[in-house]
Amino acid sequence: MKFNSIHHVAIIASDYARSRHFYVDLLGFEIVRENYRKERGDYKLDLKLGDCELELFGIPGSPKRPSYPEACGLRHLAFRVDDMDEAVAWLNSLGIETEPVRVDEFTQKRMTFFRDPDDLPLELHE
Repeated sequence: MKFNSIHHVAIIASDYARSRHFYVDLLGFEIVRENYRKERGDYKLDLKLGDCELELFGIPGSPKRPSYPEACGLRHLAFRVDDMDEAVAWLNSLGIETEPVRVDEFTQKRMTFFRDPDDLPLELHE
């Protein structure tokens, strides 16, 4: 058996509307489907970016992330960009703060971090 690629990453949001706005309206993810799951009392939003999907769940009462960013489990989600300066300027123009750009010691590529509404670390990697 051989894996072909990553199909999707799932994120649980504390405030569904706020996170939906962040990923769709600000970051520009395309909505594939959006469903309210009455039996669970939550939302499941499937988003697309390139060949990868992001599942955004709005589950009321979910526990907060225990620490930033070193909690066990998913450490961060990284996005490849062609122009770091342009990407950082675009995020900042949307009111999204970014950390200072630095060079990855192993790849020698420029990188930086920003956060989603629930403080999930998101990375830009050139």
